[in-house]
Amino acid sequence: MFEKLKSLGRSLKREVTVYQLVIQDKRTPKLAKLLLMLAVGYVLFPFDIIPDFIPVIGYVDDALIVPALVLLALRYVPQAVLDDCRMRASSQ
Repeated sequence: MFEKLKSLGRSLKREVTVYQLVIQDKRTPKLAKLLLMLAVGYVLFPFDIIPDFIPVIGYVDDALIVPALVLLALRYVPQAVLDDCRMRASSQ
């Protein structure tokens, strides 16, 4: 169980690095950069659509909105850019 969590943490860290590289890449469309920055901002910004102090529902919006923004952004990123960023992230 602990190994699964550890593996999940490593892959999450690698994906965050990939998204950082995608945002920095000049070949990434502006819309994709904007959507990824909105996802990061939504996680870091203290205000939510549904406040987190409401049990369960307060965290559901985070669990739905952030992945939706990331998936939408990745649709606009050319596959070559994404592959290049994944390769650079795994070599770091």
